[in-house]
Amino acid sequence: METSYNTPPVPVIIRLAIMKLHSSSTEKYQTVTGYDRSGVEINAQRFDYSVLVMPEVAPRPWPVARFEDLTAAHFEAIAADKPDVVILGTGEQQRFVHPRLVASLSNLRIGVESMDSHAACRTYNILMGEGRKVTLALIIDTDTGGSKAA
Repeated sequence: METSYNTPPVPVIIRLAIMKLHSSSTEKYQTVTGYDRSGVEINAQRFDYSVLVMPEVAPRPWPVARFEDLTAAHFEAIAADKPDVVILGTGEQQRFVHPRLVASLSNLRIGVESMDSHAACRTYNILMGEGRKVTLALIIDTDTGGSKAA
């Protein structure tokens, strides 16, 4: 059997996915450093009430005592900050808001993601670390209290 070495080589296309891995300092940003049922820590400062957190702005109170108290006005206040996305922490369980409550955000093409508060805190930190313009809207249910550790 003869082998022919005159056949052209078959082209091979190799695509490399390059992921840049480096540590980025988030010290100048508002980072969630702890969370339990009764509150959240932002840069090691404790908040025992519902709060709005953005990377480059000091955390501020959000006047929501319970998920059931949410109104369209709560989300209109967030819309004024013009984030790219809002991460809504709804407490121990994931709950979804009615679309009419977040219409002010949707009309501006600002996404709203509802999740339990633990997941919301983790997601906020990831998006903040990526340099995204994100707002964490975290409901701390002041009616139940408690100190169950996360």
